[in-house]
Amino acid sequence: MNIDKFQESMYQLIVETSTNLPRDVRRAIKAAKERESAGTRAAMSLATITNNIKMADDNVSPICQDTGLPTFKIKTPVGANQLVMKEAIKNAIAQATKDGKLRPNSVDSLTGANSGDNLGFGTPVIKFEQWEKDYIDARLILKGGGCENKNIQYSLPCELEGLGRAGRDLDGIRKCIMHSVYQAQGQGCSAGFIGVGIGGDRSSGYDLAKEQLFRSVDDVNPNEDLRKLEDYVMKNANELGIGTMGFGGETTLLGCKVGVMNRIPASFFVSVAYNCWAFRRLGVSINMETGEINEWMYQEGEHVDFSATEAELETAAAVEAEEKTNIVTLQAPITEEQIRSLKVGDVVQINGMMYTGRDAIHHHLMEHDAPIDLNGQVIYHCGPVMMKDEEGKWHVKAAGPTTSIREEPYQGDIMKKFGIRAVIGKGGMGPKTLAALQEHGGVYLNAIGGAAQYYADCIKSVEGVDLMEFGIPEAMWHLKVEGFTAVVTMDSHGNSLHKDVDKSSLEKLAQFKERVF
Repeated sequence: MNIDKFQESMYQLIVETSTNLPRDVRRAIKAAKERESAGTRAAMSLATITNNIKMADDNVSPICQDTGLPTFKIKTPVGANQLVMKEAIKNAIAQATKDGKLRPNSVDSLTGANSGDNLGFGTPVIKFEQWEKDYIDARLILKGGGCENKNIQYSLPCELEGLGRAGRDLDGIRKCIMHSVYQAQGQGCSAGFIGVGIGGDRSSGYDLAKEQLFRSVDDVNPNEDLRKLEDYVMKNANELGIGTMGFGGETTLLGCKVGVMNRIPASFFVSVAYNCWAFRRLGVSINMETGEINEWMYQEGEHVDFSATEAELETAAAVEAEEKTNIVTLQAPITEEQIRSLKVGDVVQINGMMYTGRDAIHHHLMEHDAPIDLNGQVIYHCGPVMMKDEEGKWHVKAAGPTTSIREEPYQGDIMKKFGIRAVIGKGGMGPKTLAALQEHGGVYLNAIGGAAQYYADCIKSVEGVDLMEFGIPEAMWHLKVEGFTAVVTMDSHGNSLHKDVDKSSLEKLAQFKERVF
């Protein structure tokens, strides 16, 4: 095999997976958009999502800034040199990272040091399997941390909130899957997809669950019992009312695929792999002799490019003009009086400066002074994809929000310590932060998860960066923004949309308590 051509093919697979959603996923998102009622937060979110998909296509840039832990599933003919292929894949990963198609995500688990090229022990994940066919089947999934953190594993029998006892049978499995959708809420960038693995041990069960995510959204399970289970979950999970981004709405789940394997008598695991709407999964067949791509996978059926028609543009312009009267414009730095005037449901548009801060920054600020004056400022939970030009100037390639709940132990204390008035992220935060917002005069703003191109377009310049020793995703970037739009979901009066949706969806979950299978 021509290994240079194979490496080039792997590079193409990485770039396309990061920047171009497959057709089956696009059709699922289009159907969800058509189900939503106009003028709702969910409809607004889905409009932003489809706009972001189009921008990623046009810019050949990451759909979401969190390009996750690249996971390859590769079938090779007998006799293929997997060691050479593995090295070529690593070279392609490093090149795609250098070119801004992947965010450098590989960090040392003990020191937190970022390798800078997505390479390290355990990254990327490459799983080889031999088969008797004469070509290579290479598939890749980029699964970000926000949805990875909402994976969940159940050991049956167990007690489930809202659903009661789940036994060691198909109905118990049904309850686990329904609960897995409920517990994800908006933190995994719903509406999402789930892969379910029944059986195995703790590790093989999760492997089986993730393997289901490589199935097409449109396929039909050959196992009749599992087909009925998938259909049931797709119909009823969308009755929970969690909706896009956890804002409420008609669509919470876009796909459900279930697989089963044997187990030992003492263990009965149900493992669920959650994936966000930005379902970046593609595959190619590769000629074993030349190393070149023969065919792309997951590209069957109608293509949806999300380009707006003239009529849609006119409608959007009219809606935007009407909505602008209801948008609150904030110029950073922001006063406490301005913050106290906001309430849950308000749409705000921010101009001026904001500063990124993720896990490393929050941990650092608990023990140290801030590198700049944060009084009245905005913290953005974001780990952007950045590139430096020939003149040494930084540019934002992708910059959507990260899941905020990880900062719950720190956020309230840091806001009060430094006078921060607004925090932007996704998925909401917990009671400690909510109490601090009320006491201090702060607000939590929910941006649209995965919309990395949409928000990058709002960033007009990079004014500086601090704490680069934490790596590009974890550094504190100084960003000048214009028209950065988000929704107030936690206000300074003790109100939280996330708490309300969690409560209402739990009540709806309880209606699925009775035996079905």
